[in-house]
Amino acid sequence: MIKKLAGVMLYVDNQEEAVKFWRDGLGFTVVSEEELPEGYKAVEVAPDGKSETSITIFEKAFIRKYSPELGMGTPSLMFETEDAGALYEDMKSKGITVGEMTEMAGSKVFNFKDGEDNYFAVSESD
Repeated sequence: MIKKLAGVMLYVDNQEEAVKFWRDGLGFTVVSEEELPEGYKAVEVAPDGKSETSITIFEKAFIRKYSPELGMGTPSLMFETEDAGALYEDMKSKGITVGEMTEMAGSKVFNFKDGEDNYFAVSESD
C-alpha cells in the first residue's frame, strides 16, 4: 500500500541554473546532493528543508544515458502557500515570470515559470 508521495523528479537541461532558481528564487533548501556516475549528481530541494515532499533535480543528459526509457516531460506541480499575494509580489520582485492571480474554488491561484520555461502553480491554503 502506498503511504505518501515522497518526492518528484524534475529533469532539466541545466541543473546548476535550476537549483539556483529553486534555492535563490523560491527560497527552497538544498536537502542533499548525491554523486552519480560520470560526474553527474542528483540535487534534492524542498520548500523548508523538512517538507514531506521534495524535488530531486537531474540533468536530462544523465537520464537519457542511464534511463532512456523515461519520459522527459515536466510534471504539473501545485504548491501551497498561506499568503498568495505576498508570494506573488516576492516572485515578481525577483524577476520570476508569474501569471495573472485568479480565484479557483475560493482560493487565490497563480502560476510561475522557471528558467527552462516550465510552468508550475501555487494556491493559497488556510
